Amino acid sequence: MTVALLKAQFSSVIEDLRRGEEILIEYGKNHQKLGVIVPFHKYQPKKRKIGVLEKKASYRIVGDFKISSEEMLGL
Repeated sequence: MTVALLKAQFSSVIEDLRRGEEILIEYGKNHQKLGVIVPFHKYQPKKRKIGVLEKKASYRIVGDFKISSEEMLGL
């Protein structure tokens, strides 16, 4: 859906969201993809239980451990 169409049919888009649909927003003549509007229930992050491996796992970083942030994150 283009930005112009989104503006013109905003009420209809809200109804689509209420039905659980995701809306792709495009911009310009080339239909550059800007983002997606998703229903909030799909957006909410999952809750994670912290401490699942407490007292079951450990780690130790030795003094000569050398890795850049980019390498650690796989960038």
